[in-house]
Amino acid sequence: QVHLVESGGGSVQAGESLKLSCALSGFNPNIAHTCLAWFRQAPGKEREGVAASATVFGRAISHYTDSLKGRFTISQDNDKGTLDLQMNSLKPESSAMYSCAADSVQSKCLVATMKDVRDLLPWGRGIQVAVSV
Repeated sequence: QVHLVESGGGSVQAGESLKLSCALSGFNPNIAHTCLAWFRQAPGKEREGVAASATVFGRAISHYTDSLKGRFTISQDNDKGTLDLQMNSLKPESSAMYSCAADSVQSKCLVATMKDVRDLLPWGRGIQVAVSV
């Protein structure tokens, strides 16, 4: 059975950094051939994609929501079974519940933009990030 567990959330001030990590288990043999992503949802807002990652023939392919490019970095460690999200220069509008998602159909990540990454299953329970001014 596949499990995803997020960690690393918390409260920071604007301009600071946080690193989220998602521990994935249950993929056979590992996460190397999956589509992995981070999404977030703020209170009263729709869920939005943050970043996605896939490893294709040993090469990392990633997508980011345009507004986060340059500040957020997604990375996966296929051996450890982890998906990280390094978030720098955080802004108050980055406050949200962040969730990782994975899918065994890797082609769901091999799309044009982050907006096209959808319908991934399963999901983690999420972790809260709060950024104050």
